[in-house]
Amino acid sequence: MKIVVIGGTGLIGSKLVAKLRTHGHEPVAAAPNTGVNTITGEGLAEVLKGASVVVDVSNSPSLEGAEALTFFQTSTRNLLAAEAQAGVRHHVALSVVGTERLLESGYFRAKIAQENLIQGSSIPYSIVHATQFFEFVKSIAAAATDGNQVRLAPVLIQPMAANDVACAVLKVAVGAPVNGIVEIAGPETFRLDELIREGLRAQNDPREVVADPGARYFGAVLTERTLVPGANAQLGNTRFEEWLSQPVPQG
Repeated sequence: MKIVVIGGTGLIGSKLVAKLRTHGHEPVAAAPNTGVNTITGEGLAEVLKGASVVVDVSNSPSLEGAEALTFFQTSTRNLLAAEAQAGVRHHVALSVVGTERLLESGYFRAKIAQENLIQGSSIPYSIVHATQFFEFVKSIAAAATDGNQVRLAPVLIQPMAANDVACAVLKVAVGAPVNGIVEIAGPETFRLDELIREGLRAQNDPREVVADPGARYFGAVLTERTLVPGANAQLGNTRFEEWLSQPVPQG
């Protein structure tokens, strides 16, 4: 089965392409560096010829609300239109657990706009909501850094390894469209400040992590369970301690 992976050369996409090939499918990595640009439309019609499934794991180059909104709306509209012309039967998109609860953040409002376009199209779809990846520990810390302190709300988070994300997305991509949302998460729950503290310590990062109940998360106020999935989430196998012990933890 031909499966086009938009963002197929990135962190999740490259892992997904490799796993799809191992499972006997015909994956195609589509990204600007392979001649496919969902913003301009370059290469889209050609790459989608004969494709049964499109998996969109691309991300906005900017986390700023206006730029992210332009990216997700333009990319998704172009992609869905090209898929309709090509007769694609299943559109899979990767999004974030808690997106609908993080609407103070312009980036997450942009993700909701992307999801709304997918849900409103004629193409059968599945949206995968993943918790944050272990690989994003440093970027979460960077966004919360003030001087030498990293200020984070001590709320629950259930992060997962990028490899487990790719495994879960593969399972959804080769299955029937759910025309709804599938939640995926890691096997352990942490306090956000504890997770980042442990991650930075393992990387010999000297910044001090401070538990601050009022700290915002990419512009949004968090409650206890904003970042964790519901009871029916599919769980990955990789534990954070195991991931930290891997030779090249940044994937």
